[in-house]
Amino acid sequence: MDKLEGMDVNMYIVSNDQPEQQLELYNALEEEMGHSLPFVSDPDLELIERADMKNGDTAYRGYALMDAKGSMVFHKVNDHWGEEIDKTAKEIKENYEEISN
Repeated sequence: MDKLEGMDVNMYIVSNDQPEQQLELYNALEEEMGHSLPFVSDPDLELIERADMKNGDTAYRGYALMDAKGSMVFHKVNDHWGEEIDKTAKEIKENYEEISN
């Protein structure tokens, strides 16, 4: 997450997983990476659908950026966003700069 330093944003992991599953994922990320992000529970896929990331009864993997008013700025479906973190961070920063100016 240090690749996104300098951005005035709140970061969350949005998931329709049950809280127990989210806690397992949170702990696994913290153990593997030394930190994790807060999870937002979205069992009805409402926020996920708003981000155009709904895939049937689940969510696509990827990332999205909302502005301060809650409007979706962009979203990206990408199963490999973590493996491509430099590319991911660059795209997020570019879109962030567009709404920050």
